[in-house]
Amino acid sequence: MMSRKLFGTDGIRGTANIEPVTAETALAVAKAAGREFVRGDHRHTVVIGKDTRLSGYLLEPALTAGFIAVGMDVVLLGPMPTPAVGMLTRSLRADLGVMISASHNPYQDNGIKIFGPDGFKLSDEVEKTIESRIGNGGAELAPSHQLGKTLRLDDALGRYIEFVKSSFPRGLRLDGMKVVVDCANGAAYRVAPKVLYELGAEVVPIGVYPDGFNINQRCGATEPARMQEAVVTQGADFGIALDGDADRAIMADEKGNVIDGDQVMALVARSWQQTGKLAGGAVVATVMSNLGLERYLGSLDLDLIRTPVGDRYVVERMRADGYNVGGEQSGHIVLTDFATTGDGLISALQILAVVVQSDRPASEVTNLFQPYPQLLRNVRFNGGAPLEDGEVKAAIRAGEDRLGSGGRLVIRKSGTEPLIRVMAEGEDEDLVSQVVGEICQTIEARAG
Repeated sequence: MMSRKLFGTDGIRGTANIEPVTAETALAVAKAAGREFVRGDHRHTVVIGKDTRLSGYLLEPALTAGFIAVGMDVVLLGPMPTPAVGMLTRSLRADLGVMISASHNPYQDNGIKIFGPDGFKLSDEVEKTIESRIGNGGAELAPSHQLGKTLRLDDALGRYIEFVKSSFPRGLRLDGMKVVVDCANGAAYRVAPKVLYELGAEVVPIGVYPDGFNINQRCGATEPARMQEAVVTQGADFGIALDGDADRAIMADEKGNVIDGDQVMALVARSWQQTGKLAGGAVVATVMSNLGLERYLGSLDLDLIRTPVGDRYVVERMRADGYNVGGEQSGHIVLTDFATTGDGLISALQILAVVVQSDRPASEVTNLFQPYPQLLRNVRFNGGAPLEDGEVKAAIRAGEDRLGSGGRLVIRKSGTEPLIRVMAEGEDEDLVSQVVGEICQTIEARAG
């Protein structure tokens, strides 16, 4: 455990009950993180939430024991969205927040995301410090009279519901709108339908019967087809598909057409620019966002600032330079006027607000630009460093030359899985497909 890097691009993640996602590692991480944030003489508190995976029952008590051992009180939220942990960490003036989730991954996986007292995810530097504490033999334990204690926050659900509703424009309602919401059998299965219902919508909930095994299973943001179909068959006005921890959402108009994160950022940026709420004259997105978004924002005299993949890097750039709209094409939308991390429900409400105010169907409001042809393929590998291989490097250079100045090629190693992600975009769809195919073929040959 100590010889590997625990933290990836989004906390610690892996197969449950296999290192590093074990009770032993969770205990060690909690002790090290707790000791790092035990500062001063006040009673220290950590907030812990989780999604609906069976393995949450393994990790939650292990983390709880670790924090208690270094003198921190533990507030348990139960199944709650990731953004609720960030919000409640700040609201309760806690010293730390922890979310137990592997986001969009299948139930076999799980993970640990840690938030600082400001409700934002920890920086790389702080994560490295926590790892070094583990590697140096653990943390100093509290004396017996200073052990922490545990309590459950019974009104966590209501607090988060009111927080999300407060992001919707005052005086606006969803009366007369029929909304499908797919909760991915995950963390938002209770809160999402309630939020929409209390704002006046007729709600068609799906993916709201978690059993510990069915999170993200043929549902949710990574497989929105079920939501899209329900929008059409139910005659709904809008559809929302959340992922397992509800920090991202893929949406659909009344025809069942997907509204991805790039279109969401475009619409929010335009709306907020018109109302004077957009900060910094720019949107922050990752290298995966479509060239069409960049060109559209340019037509509004707005910039697109790109970061490495991962919502944490988007947030870090937003905070450093004062921007308030950012996110990822995959549906992580970060609106720092409201939340410290991506929040699928809040981003959906911003789009619904524009639709309601326009008094037009979602299909006429949300399709702001024509995306450039873009193709993403994943290549699995079994160790080594395929991207350092000479033949792979040559194939990548050849692909860049073929796409030219009118296209983009982004190739990266996944931060959460043993995958190489190959993405290309350009004006010629056939050329994009050829370039991706040739590079993937070379990686497969050299990595196999």
